[in-house]
Amino acid sequence: MQGLIISNIADQYTIETKEQTIKCMARGKFKKEEISPVVGDLVEIEIVDEAKQEGIITKIQERKNYSKRPKLANITQVILVVSAKMPKPDLLMLDKQLAYAHAQKITPVIVLNKIDLKEVKEIREIYESIGYPIIETNAKTAEGVEELKQKLKNQISAFSGNSGVGKSTLLNQIFQKQLTKQGEISNKNQKGKNTTTAIQLYKIDQNTYIADTPGFSTFDIYEISKEELYEHFIEFVPYENQCAYVGCSHIKEQECGIKQAVEKGDISKQRYQNYSKIYQDLKEKEEHKW
Repeated sequence: MQGLIISNIADQYTIETKEQTIKCMARGKFKKEEISPVVGDLVEIEIVDEAKQEGIITKIQERKNYSKRPKLANITQVILVVSAKMPKPDLLMLDKQLAYAHAQKITPVIVLNKIDLKEVKEIREIYESIGYPIIETNAKTAEGVEELKQKLKNQISAFSGNSGVGKSTLLNQIFQKQLTKQGEISNKNQKGKNTTTAIQLYKIDQNTYIADTPGFSTFDIYEISKEELYEHFIEFVPYENQCAYVGCSHIKEQECGIKQAVEKGDISKQRYQNYSKIYQDLKEKEEHKW
């Protein structure tokens, strides 16, 4: 029997099959193989107690992609929720997420929530010019929620963003019921307090699922090398062949096509500055790896 893992708490997995929902444990062999089932995995199971609807996961099917943090597999779309009021928009994190999504071949959708700031226009101009889809929402009033629902159809989507940006409120609006506890915002530091404790895959219809994931304030992309980073800033790529030096880092070199494009206004200065910060972070991480 085959099914989809829709939740994982400790060592217990909830598997959705065509006929029923089964509670499963993972077979011990997975520990030897150094692989663990995660939410989003397509798995094969054996029923061990029909009456209690309990079973064992016997095989994990090949994954299309895998995210270490949060632990998710086979995601087709990531909804990147950015707060445009409180907490302050974190565009460095957004650019990390976009690079990671591109590297994982996951389609990104940017959601600007709490749409009552001038910054929204500036953010929209930057990312729409690159080609990223953007939806403006107000989670509390449900503005933009119908447009978001259309984007979710026939996708397995993960919601990502700092705690407090409105992910949980958006999910509750989509389902029209209280699914997740809403995070509180600390006025003192304007950072969200994480309230979601487990990854859960929610079903909207037959082929549509969305995941609410634990909020986090960092997004590590150390699987990407510093040399490959520019490839995942998709608007940089057309200018790479204008660099004078092979292996240009696009940081210190003078005759750099990407830096020239920034100076001409063809590439956002904000995006380039974030690229430089992420590059330096990856460089330091690689230098201290051993």
